Amino acid sequence: MKQRLKALWFGLLGKHPEAVVVSFSTGAPDKVKAMVEEVRKLIPDRRHFVVGGDPRVEGVEPVDLRALRRYRIGMAAVLFDGDSAYASLRRAAFLRAPRKILAYNANLERHHLQPETWLASLLFWCGVPLDRIYLRPRWLWWFTRDRTAVPHDTTVRKGRLPRPGHRRIGVLTPFIPYPLSHGGAVRLYHLLRETAIDYDVYLFAFRENEDPADIEPLLEFCSYASLVGKPRYREPRWATLLPPEVKEYESPPMRALLERVRREHHLELIQVEYTQLARYPGDILVEHDVTFDLYGQLHRRQRSVASWWNWVRWLRFERSAVRRYNRVVTMSEKDARLLGAGNVQVIPNGVDLNRFRPYPEMPGQRLLFIGSFRHFPNVTAFRFFTGEVWPRLRDRFPEMTVTVVAGPQPELYWRPERDDDRVRILGFVADVRPLYHEANIVLVPTLVSAGTNVKVLEAMAMERAMVTTTSGCGGIPVEHEKHVWIADGAAAFAEGIGRLASDPGLRRMLAANSYLLVAERFDWAKLGQMQRDLIAGTLPEKLFLRVGTPADLARVRQIQAAALPSSRWDAEQYLRHEFLVACYDGVIAGFIVARKTAPDEREVLNIAVLPEYRSLGIGEALLRALVFSGETGDVFLEVRESNDVARRLYERVGFEDVGRRPGYYEDPPETAVIMRIAVTGADRSLHEGATPAGRRSERRK
Repeated sequence: MKQRLKALWFGLLGKHPEAVVVSFSTGAPDKVKAMVEEVRKLIPDRRHFVVGGDPRVEGVEPVDLRALRRYRIGMAAVLFDGDSAYASLRRAAFLRAPRKILAYNANLERHHLQPETWLASLLFWCGVPLDRIYLRPRWLWWFTRDRTAVPHDTTVRKGRLPRPGHRRIGVLTPFIPYPLSHGGAVRLYHLLRETAIDYDVYLFAFRENEDPADIEPLLEFCSYASLVGKPRYREPRWATLLPPEVKEYESPPMRALLERVRREHHLELIQVEYTQLARYPGDILVEHDVTFDLYGQLHRRQRSVASWWNWVRWLRFERSAVRRYNRVVTMSEKDARLLGAGNVQVIPNGVDLNRFRPYPEMPGQRLLFIGSFRHFPNVTAFRFFTGEVWPRLRDRFPEMTVTVVAGPQPELYWRPERDDDRVRILGFVADVRPLYHEANIVLVPTLVSAGTNVKVLEAMAMERAMVTTTSGCGGIPVEHEKHVWIADGAAAFAEGIGRLASDPGLRRMLAANSYLLVAERFDWAKLGQMQRDLIAGTLPEKLFLRVGTPADLARVRQIQAAALPSSRWDAEQYLRHEFLVACYDGVIAGFIVARKTAPDEREVLNIAVLPEYRSLGIGEALLRALVFSGETGDVFLEVRESNDVARRLYERVGFEDVGRRPGYYEDPPETAVIMRIAVTGADRSLHEGATPAGRRSERRK
C-alpha cells in the first residue's frame, strides 16, 4: 500500500518514484571516472546517471540536465577540484539536490555537505583536507570535536656506559634517527656517532609508530636514549601566532624529561635539531633548513593569504629563535647569510663513503626520485615532475620508468590522478642502495629548498648521473655539465633527462666527476671533526691554568702525596721556579713545576694530577702550557721506565727519548728515561691561545 501511494504521489509530480544517484562530471575525466566508480560501489542497489560526461562505467547511464527533471535525486556526487570551468554544472547540482551533495575533493576524499555540519562542509568545499575540517582553534574549545592529545608515555633506554672523564651532552631531535630512510636521519646518525668519540651523548627523541628495535643501533654509541610520544596536534594551521609545525612538538612531558635528565646526569650542553624544536632550552640550534626562506619561496610561487601568513610566522619565530642560542648551525653559506647573525657556523651535510660506494650502471632508462613526502618541498618537487615533466617524456621514451621513495604513508600527502604502471611509488625503504644500483638517472626536481640535500650527495657517491634544479643542488659546489645536469623549468628539466637518457658517455662523465668532488669535500669523518670542535668551543671552560701561589701549597702537597709515583720535592721550593696549577671546576686538581738550568735550558721537576681527575687532559694541558709559554730552548724531564702512560703523554706533546739513568729512582729502584723537546719561536706561536680541547682536535685532523 505504501509503495502504491508513493508511486501515485510522485506520478502526480511527474517524477519516477525511486530515488536515483547522479554523478556530475565537474573535473578532470580521470578523476570523474574514479569518483563514479566509487559511488557505484557505495550505492549498488540504485539506478546511476552521470551528467556532463561519459565515464564509460558499467551500470551508469549518461543523462542531460533536462532529463533529470523526471527523477528524484537521492544522492548527487560532485567533484570540487578547483577547476572554475565547471562552476555552472556545480551550481546546477546544488539547485537540483541541495541537501544530497556528496562532495569529492582533488584527492578524491568525500564528505556529505549538510546544514547540520555547515562549517565542516564549507571548509571541505573550500579545499581543506578531510582530516582537518573538524579542527577548531583552542580558544573555541566549546566548539571543538577533535582536540590535541599529548602522550605522557616515556621510554628510557641505556646504551654505552658513560666514560670517566668524558663530558656529557644532550641532543634533542623530532624523530628517532634510525633507520637511515631520509636525509635528516642520515645526518643525525653520522654526526651523533662522530660526536660520541669525544663526548657521552644523551639522545632525546619524539617517536610516532616506529619499531622499538630502531633504537638499538644508536645505543652502540649513545649513553642514553629517551623517547617521548609525539603530540597529536589538532588545530587549524592558521589559528596561532606560532607556526603549526612548532605547535606539533609542544610537549610538557618532553620538557620535564629533558630538565630531569640534564640535572641528574649533569649534562653540560643541549643541542637542538630542527627549527620547530627551538622553543626547547638549549645551547646549539641546528637549522637543517632556514624555514622562513622555504616558506618565502613558496609564497612567491603561490601569492595567497595562507602562504603569506605561513611565511610571516616563520620569519618572526625563526629570527627570534636564532638570537636565543649561543651557537647556530646551518647547512650552507647561503643559509648562514640569510640568518644574518654572528653566532652562525656552517657544517654541511655529508655522505658515508664506506656505505655508499660506486656501482656499475646497468643498461636502461630507469629514473629514481628519493624524498620523504613528510617534507613539503619533496611533495612540491614530485608534483612538478609528475604534472609537468613526466608528460613530456612518457611517450617519447616508452621504455623509461620512474621509481619513487616517498617515505612512510605517502598516500597522506599525495594521491595520483590516475594509475601509471611506469611510475612505482614506494613508502618506507630501509636501504636505498639497491635502488641506486638499478637506476640510470637520479632526479632532484626541487622547486623550494634550503641547506644541502643528502640525496644529492648519496647519488654522487654512488656515481649516478643526476638532473637537478638550481635549488636542488644548492650549497654543493657542482657545475652544470661537469658534475650534474642543472635545469630549471619543466621543458628544460625534461630535455636534460632526455639528453642523459640518450647519452651513456655523458652520464659516465658526470657521475665520475661528481664522485671525486663528494669524496674530497663531504666525508662524514671531516664533518664530524667540525661538530666536535663546535661543541668544544661552546662548552663552558672547566679547566683553568694559573701561576701557583703560597695559598696553593697545602693542596699541592695533597696532590703530590696521592699521585704516586711522583717525585718527593719540598713544595715550598716550587715558589722559586715556574709553577702552574690546574683548576678544574674551581678545584685544584694538578700542578707542574720546572726550573731553569741554563740560559736556553729548563727541566721539569714534577707534574702530578689527582687520580680522580685523570683522563681529562689536565696533565697534557699543564705540560703544553709550561713548555710552549716559556722561553725557547730545550726542555728536559725524567720519567720512570715502566710508566708507559706518562711516556705516551710526553711523546704526544713532542718529547723524545735522549738517554737513560740507571738506578735514578728509589722505592722501588728503577731506571729513569731522559726525554727532551726543543722549543722554537714557531712552536710557541702555533700553540699560543690554544685550548686543551682545541689541541686534542688538532691531533685528530
